[in-house]
Amino acid sequence: MLNKQSGKDFVTSWLDSESSRFYPYADAVWSFAELGCTEHRSSALLCDLLETNGFNVERGVAGMPTAFVAAWGGRGPVIGINCEYDALPGLSQRLHSEKIPVVEEAPGHGCGHNILGVGSIMAAVAVKEWLSNCELPGIIKVLGTPAEEICVGKPFMARAGLFKGFDAIIDWHPWDRTGANYDTCNAYFNVKYHFTGRTAHGNSPWEGRSALDSGLLMGHAIELLREHIPPGNPDAANTINYTFEDVGPEYPSVVSDRCTVWVVGRITTAVEAARVIERIHRCAEGTSVATGTSVTIEIVTATHEKIPNQTLAAILHQNCVEVGPPRFDEREHGMAKYWQSALGVPEVGLCEEIEDFRGGASAVTDNSEFSWFAPFAMVWVAGGPPGIGWHNWQITACSRGSIGKKAMETAAKVLATSAVDLLTKPEVLVQAQAEWRDRLAGKTYQPLIPQETSPPIRINERTMERYRPLMVPHYEWP
Repeated sequence: MLNKQSGKDFVTSWLDSESSRFYPYADAVWSFAELGCTEHRSSALLCDLLETNGFNVERGVAGMPTAFVAAWGGRGPVIGINCEYDALPGLSQRLHSEKIPVVEEAPGHGCGHNILGVGSIMAAVAVKEWLSNCELPGIIKVLGTPAEEICVGKPFMARAGLFKGFDAIIDWHPWDRTGANYDTCNAYFNVKYHFTGRTAHGNSPWEGRSALDSGLLMGHAIELLREHIPPGNPDAANTINYTFEDVGPEYPSVVSDRCTVWVVGRITTAVEAARVIERIHRCAEGTSVATGTSVTIEIVTATHEKIPNQTLAAILHQNCVEVGPPRFDEREHGMAKYWQSALGVPEVGLCEEIEDFRGGASAVTDNSEFSWFAPFAMVWVAGGPPGIGWHNWQITACSRGSIGKKAMETAAKVLATSAVDLLTKPEVLVQAQAEWRDRLAGKTYQPLIPQETSPPIRINERTMERYRPLMVPHYEWP
């Protein structure tokens, strides 16, 4: 029987010997490259992997066919590990230093979620194997959260109550550097405004009611509104973006009878975001009245700001230091420097250092929803070159090759060793939960998405229907 002190050695040794058997799963999810809410093959494959390793899996939770919760253990502290697996549009790319898509304009894993999801499962299985051997109490749950790129999965799962009852939740993400911090992020909203008018001949436009006019007028109203919302802070500015998703008929000599204005916003707090959303609603309603059109409002999703937890983040940071960053070889550094040179940024290769521990703010992500239910923290692990950006074809290439797999192994070790700390040092959980309650200061989670709003499970369906038949021959799993 193993003692508590051997836990970190056990999980790291287990991962050293077993990681390679998880590689085909990361490669398969990479080849499926499914957009948010359409991750049917990816989700099923990861659920099968978890079940094969002894987890009980509940599939299709919170009204989303590709969401799941997997659990192992019957008593003890409950530790959650986040798992994502959605791709991005237009980022198909082979494992190559030049831009060579697998399928032109098809989706690709330009954010590394194929390694994110599998790396999290590796960590969960390693901890499960340790608990089984040492007969310690502990419950490990893997939270399969779809559609992170559009911030859909977690707020709907949160609304369904699936994040209740955790003692701590941990997460990771591939990035251009390695480290953990106790950062926050802005609240987020994603809303569509569908204007309906009446068509008419361009020779007599007064007989119609232009939905396009409504959209243009609403866009102008949003531009004026920008001056009248608080600016936020430099690390996480308050921003509003919009586009015209659908306008038609597509002839200039026909007055448009449809126009959709798609608006997203990133605002410091959910309370402040709710006020901004209400003002944007009034922009839509006012322009509808002015143009004689009608408008319907579709709330796609909305998330809260992240509640930082320095105590839990410090555990991840310390284990990040102990595990060490990924170590890359000359070939991997060479590919990174090639891209950096092409983009005119410093040719530093890949990052092999641990960032200093700090607070601050990060980009919006829906994992902020976790932080309202339990202490939450995450670690970033170098899985692509600094200076070249993210959400691009170069990251798709990294996520398929050895760079991504080294990041995945490092992340699995950091998450697993951190889970060991949480399960063997009850005083850390007590301190993290005390900090969590202090930072909440009496606030409780209130869903920002109305109960009558269903998850937008078909939001990417048409795109996948277009590309999936072309992608199937390239799938790396039966």
